Amino acid sequence: MRLAFGMRLGWLCLGAVWGGLALAQPAGSAPLPMGFETAWEQLRAHSGKLAAAQSALQGKQLQAEGLQGLGGPSVAVSAATYSYNANLTLDLDPINQRLAQLGQQFQAPMAGVPVTPVTVGSLPQSYTYNHHGSGNTASVSLMWPLYVGGATQAARALVAAQGDEAQADAQRTGHELMTLLVQRYFGAQLAARAASLRQAAYGNVQEHDRAVEKMLAAGVVSRVERLQARAAVEDARRNALKAQDDAELSSIALARTVGASAQVIPQSPLFVWSTPVQPMDYFLQAALQHHPGLAKVAAKKAQAESLHAGEEGLRKPQVFAFGQHALTSGNPDWVAGVGARWTLYDPVDRDKMAAASQQQIAQAEHTDAQARNDIALLVERNWRVLEQARRQFLSMQPGAEVADEVLRLRKAGLREGTSTAVDLMDAEMYVVKVQTERAQAAYDYVVALASLLEGCGLSEEFAAYMARADVKVE
Repeated sequence: MRLAFGMRLGWLCLGAVWGGLALAQPAGSAPLPMGFETAWEQLRAHSGKLAAAQSALQGKQLQAEGLQGLGGPSVAVSAATYSYNANLTLDLDPINQRLAQLGQQFQAPMAGVPVTPVTVGSLPQSYTYNHHGSGNTASVSLMWPLYVGGATQAARALVAAQGDEAQADAQRTGHELMTLLVQRYFGAQLAARAASLRQAAYGNVQEHDRAVEKMLAAGVVSRVERLQARAAVEDARRNALKAQDDAELSSIALARTVGASAQVIPQSPLFVWSTPVQPMDYFLQAALQHHPGLAKVAAKKAQAESLHAGEEGLRKPQVFAFGQHALTSGNPDWVAGVGARWTLYDPVDRDKMAAASQQQIAQAEHTDAQARNDIALLVERNWRVLEQARRQFLSMQPGAEVADEVLRLRKAGLREGTSTAVDLMDAEMYVVKVQTERAQAAYDYVVALASLLEGCGLSEEFAAYMARADVKVE
């Protein structure tokens, strides 16, 4: 149904308000009419917070993809070119001593045999051998872990769980931004509506004030009534100026939120469902399935389990294959084999490390239980707040009809002389008050709906709820 207001305030006044706001914009920047879904696309395209969360997610995804081959064979080629200069010094003193001994033995006298003296020369005290040259070497080597106790699988699982956590953070950021946009988009809509109502009321009160001025000159009304009318005009003027300032601030906040360089004029109206939304159990089940906080806790638990598996893997033996082949012609050198390694003693207390990782798993489990309880409480609260806002909005309909009827009677009473101009002004302001409060109730409903959907991880369905609403505050 469409809301019909008793006063024909006209949306020309809203155009005047927006025209006044446009004066604060840079020259040449025309106001931008924008529906809610368009504003959401603009926000997603310009939000630095969302872009940062997406970058973190993409980084983790790329890291997980980069570790898919972890634990496979590793082949490396190495090459070197070199020059060398080698010196080797030999001590010749022992040889010289031995030669001297031999000379003495040859000179020993022999009975009846003439001896010819033998002279044995000596060598230098030392000799230095020098060799220098250059060369090249190249080889290809292979290392293949055959069994490492599940450490590689734990490492891949850890990075995958970190990616799940980044995904949950990105989803949560998106839900928070949706709620923020709802607050600012429909807040700007509410502020513009209030400014329009206040401006129109100010114009009507001015007309009544001019009529009272004529009536005073004709002696129909008293001086006191004239002063009361003037006071009512000043009060309406102050309210209109304040409402216009609030509308300007709300418009600036919305433009900054969606990254627009010009003023944004919301086109999607405030709305309310005249009947309750789905039952509370529906949203409770949805929250337990889709809430990003629970997904983050699950990712934290998976990380703790991966760390525990890695700690346990360090206790087990490691088996690996290796090989190396020289890249030379002829008969090159090569080696290949299988090796094993088992740490018998480690200064790190592996039992304590395993117990610590088990405590991290327990921490995640306790956090999950608490998060489920908190989320259920939050969903129930938001559902009740939404239902309260719906009832509050609908309960204002009779009051709005009464205010319109009072205004009609005051107008008739002024013509018939049974009401004063001040009574009519009061009726005008009361109608504005009732209409503004009803628009505020619609805004409270919309924000409560956004909060409920955020708490359930269903913020992307807000536009569908908006489209299906049967009460729109045009």
